[in-house]
Amino acid sequence: MHANISLRNAGIIAGAAAIFAFLFGIIITASLPNLANRGEASPEDDAAIALVGKSGESPFANVAEGVSPAVANISAERTVTRTFPGFEWRFEGPWEDLFKDFFRGTPRPEQKTQTLGSGFFISEDGYLVTNYHVIRGASDIVVKLTNKQEFRGDEVTIVGTDSRTDIALLKIENGEKVPYLKFGDSEKVKVGDWAIAFGNPFHLEGTVTVGVISAKGRAGIVLPEGPDFQSFLQTDAAINPGNSGGPLVNIRGEVIGINTAITSPSGGNVGIGFAIPASLAKSVIEELKTKGKVTRGYLGVYLQEITEDLKEAMDLPTLDGVLISEVLKDTPANRAGIKAGDVITEFDGKKVKDMASFRIMVASTEIGRSVKVKVIRSKKAKELTVKIGEMPETVTAAAEVPDEEYELGLQVIDISDPRAERYEPKTASGVIVIGIKTNTPAEEAGFRVADVILGIGNNTISNITDYRNVLRKLEKDKPVIFIVQRGERKLYIAVTP
Repeated sequence: MHANISLRNAGIIAGAAAIFAFLFGIIITASLPNLANRGEASPEDDAAIALVGKSGESPFANVAEGVSPAVANISAERTVTRTFPGFEWRFEGPWEDLFKDFFRGTPRPEQKTQTLGSGFFISEDGYLVTNYHVIRGASDIVVKLTNKQEFRGDEVTIVGTDSRTDIALLKIENGEKVPYLKFGDSEKVKVGDWAIAFGNPFHLEGTVTVGVISAKGRAGIVLPEGPDFQSFLQTDAAINPGNSGGPLVNIRGEVIGINTAITSPSGGNVGIGFAIPASLAKSVIEELKTKGKVTRGYLGVYLQEITEDLKEAMDLPTLDGVLISEVLKDTPANRAGIKAGDVITEFDGKKVKDMASFRIMVASTEIGRSVKVKVIRSKKAKELTVKIGEMPETVTAAAEVPDEEYELGLQVIDISDPRAERYEPKTASGVIVIGIKTNTPAEEAGFRVADVILGIGNNTISNITDYRNVLRKLEKDKPVIFIVQRGERKLYIAVTP
């Protein structure tokens, strides 16, 4: 009797277990379709890529095998002039004037320096992408592949460069076909997606590092090499000196970015690297390929971000948009009726979020095209039509200033200018360096972006007016000392006009 009851109960339990297992299987299959249908998944589906292969290999091994042959080691040599070899113009105290007089007029010897970076081929006929700062001012460029093949001299042509995005396009002229990479869609990249960086950090060729996309649309990053147009992909894949210009790829081996910079207190990797997104790079590369340069749309305005205080004071509905702080004369914005104090909320049918994205919107608009611009003026919505002009060669997206402010190769603004805030200056007066032209006295002397000029010779520089007045009086070919605040310290830089 008890045995029959036990068997019957056992049957009931077994039947219930079978039903439960069946239902659980349906639930799991429905909730994880990619796992259930892995054998039928499309190669275009990231989820279909197994984390571990049948033989236990990593999926990154396949990516590295496919990508590495198209990645190049780029070394560029250039000649620079030093004020005095091994001596930095920093001195204070009672002997200051003596040192200045002693070294004034000292011959400025030339010196060879070398930069090391990376690049990657984008076509079988030898078009090669890298960062502009890798080859800037180069007198000799050497391109070396993972198979030890080298190209130099007349075999390497600079097709075009764009300092504002820090992109350069080279061409290998040897007639051979080369392995190349394809661009992916960086707009579809999500935070948390795999990111694999290739390059040659610290002269270590063929290095592969793996991480994820940490953030998108990073802007306002103060970098000594620029660029002005910023909408970086941020990654924790290790990027170090020498990685610049190399590809950042997705799990399918498609280029989603160009490794460009790191932010680090030590100069080494701390898990915060930046890459130019493919969506921005592709249009620049295409223009460099077809025209040799990049032309950009232009409004002729100074911009400010919308802060909480501005939002409240101007009774704005959101923090989205950009505030026009100044409209330059005889510019597209001026002719269209845009005024200082306007808040642009929509441009060419697209919502305006912030300054960084708005600059790229304007710059990427076809020159001569008329677009609708929606603004809020005195709490009322207004629509204007503006005909986009061409950005002048001497104007950067960070600050549209007259060409005379490039005197000596320096582009400066007042320390009180709202645009100076991004550089976090440590002083309350002076002018801050926001741009440096190549092959100029300023570059040769060693100026850096974010340097604050406090004095020139015996003259104190409190603002842009002081700066301009002093520059007009400088004697050609006679060295002059600039007193500069760099971070927490002061230093002296000798410049020969």
